[in-house]
Amino acid sequence: MRPRAPGDARRLPRSVGQKTIMDALNPQSGLKPEADPAQDLDRRARRNLLLLACCQAVGQSCNTMMFAATGLSVITFYHHPEFANLPVTMQHLGVMIWVFPAALLMQRVGRSIGFRVGSLFGMAGAIIMCAGLYTANFMVMCAGGLVLGYAVACLQMYRFAAAELVPIHYRAKAISWVTAGGVAAAVIGPSLVRVTHDLVMPLYLATYAAILGLHVIVFAVMSFITFPSVSASATAEGAAVSSAPPRPLWVIASQPRFIASVIAGMLAFGTMSFIMSASPLAIVGCGFPHAEAHWVIFMHVLGMFVPSFFTGNLINRYGATTVMAWGVMLMLAGVAAALAGLSEWNFRIALTVNGVGWNFLFVGATTVVTTCYRPSERGKTQALNDLLVFSTTATSSFMAGFLQDRWGWHPLNWFSVLLMLAAAAAVLWLRYQRPTLSAAH
Repeated sequence: MRPRAPGDARRLPRSVGQKTIMDALNPQSGLKPEADPAQDLDRRARRNLLLLACCQAVGQSCNTMMFAATGLSVITFYHHPEFANLPVTMQHLGVMIWVFPAALLMQRVGRSIGFRVGSLFGMAGAIIMCAGLYTANFMVMCAGGLVLGYAVACLQMYRFAAAELVPIHYRAKAISWVTAGGVAAAVIGPSLVRVTHDLVMPLYLATYAAILGLHVIVFAVMSFITFPSVSASATAEGAAVSSAPPRPLWVIASQPRFIASVIAGMLAFGTMSFIMSASPLAIVGCGFPHAEAHWVIFMHVLGMFVPSFFTGNLINRYGATTVMAWGVMLMLAGVAAALAGLSEWNFRIALTVNGVGWNFLFVGATTVVTTCYRPSERGKTQALNDLLVFSTTATSSFMAGFLQDRWGWHPLNWFSVLLMLAAAAAVLWLRYQRPTLSAAH
């Protein structure tokens, strides 16, 4: 038998023992079963992933606190509830504005410096939010959300950084493991909101001060993570591939699997943000206390991130598109629970199931996106992906408060059904592209 050439790895199945899993990361495989790779992660890679997951936990806590506190803090002094979520919308708009500069900065100076710059922006944004709330200045709070957008743009790149810390066969698991840091965020974020929301006056001032402290923690932890150097990243996939010149962005973005996976990610994040942003206002509007809104957000964030402990394994076993389809069905099930009534448990079940569905759909979409670019193209491709995702999120978070005030909770959920049907179409399109997938690496 002749020795296998390096390129044969993409053409021939590999057999390692008896175990077979789904390799959703090899574009040439058509998302069909391939063997479990023999190579394991070394101790340093596991340590880096653990620390990055810790940063995800703390950073996502800030995001959760922003969602839970903003609408309720704004209506304490600004008597236009339809605009209560505008600072959150400005945060998403900030992500859209900052995502390309942040990604290109990391491409130039590396992940470590880039992420710590994001933490500095997070500290500045939290200070501005405190000032805006203390002075009852709605526009200052909106400006704080815009500055916080840079920190959130960096937070969303943690999943891509995780994929760069491991071999290609571990990307789905690495993305899933780091995303699982949000489980701790489900405890830290809502718990801090419950403890701090009335600690000092005005309400929620201490909550934004706590966000400042969390960004300080992220800044410190990032210094202990060893990211690949810029030059090492350029050769991580092999000298022959990395030496290929970067393609224009429009060429990368015109790939059918990139289009379909980005659409799925946009609708996953957009619909989740739509429901999550409106739920605190709906809960309080139904006569329940603020503490119930905090509890529902806690259950929602648990639903978003607990599945991350096994989403990567599910993708490897069943394929990305199958897991994404499960996500669509779960998000529709969450809508059904919301439409079934207005009790505490309707809100709790609806938001929890919505979170699980988001996890399956978004992690699956992210996994497919990582197969669409070469190492030298990562900065602009990841930035474009997040720009598109957060353009949807910014729109949905603003529309959530407006539609909740004008339409109410049930019509808002009926509208989200349309978004999920569009996501289902994107997943089907991605699934039927299998025969035409080609390697990007």
